[in-house]
Amino acid sequence: MVLTVKMLLEKLHTYKDPSGKIMRMTRCGELFVLTRGIYETNRATPGYLLAPVIYGPSYLSFDYALSRYGLIPEAVYAFTSATYDKKKSKEYENVFGRFTYRDVPKDAYPFGINLITENEYSYQIATPEKALCDKLYSVSPVTSVRELRGLLFDDLRIDETEFDKLDFDTLSELCDVYHTNNLKYLKKLIRR
Repeated sequence: MVLTVKMLLEKLHTYKDPSGKIMRMTRCGELFVLTRGIYETNRATPGYLLAPVIYGPSYLSFDYALSRYGLIPEAVYAFTSATYDKKKSKEYENVFGRFTYRDVPKDAYPFGINLITENEYSYQIATPEKALCDKLYSVSPVTSVRELRGLLFDDLRIDETEFDKLDFDTLSELCDVYHTNNLKYLKKLIRR
């Protein structure tokens, strides 16, 4: 369960030194620091459930989502999330893993996200189409459809069979809200 300092102080109000009690609970493994002022009580909680709590608003995307959907063959050991209007990337590391956050365009942010509830946790994750758009937005621009094809299938190692399973109508709509060359060429690629 995620707890804030305020929640803990209320819960421990009968202690003479509630802040000292929080420090002792952290040292003995009753509480685990997610980020300053936010704690988790269960060490076995998967990191993807905690990503939106650490920094937000955010949703899981980029490499983490691409790997989870089988679009890339590599295992991803960081929980990669999208944010907007933060102006800089953020990274956090704790006992649950490494968490990275980077901006996507504000206009693109609200589209193609699924809300998932698991036990008492809720998190958002990009659809496969949205995760691909976010990833292409985050890499260096290409100058042709041919270069994009190389970027997708050689550099990023996108699985062509899984790529062909994507909803190209949804993908085409998403491409329009990013306003970048990579997404413009992706739209041309999927029209062929």
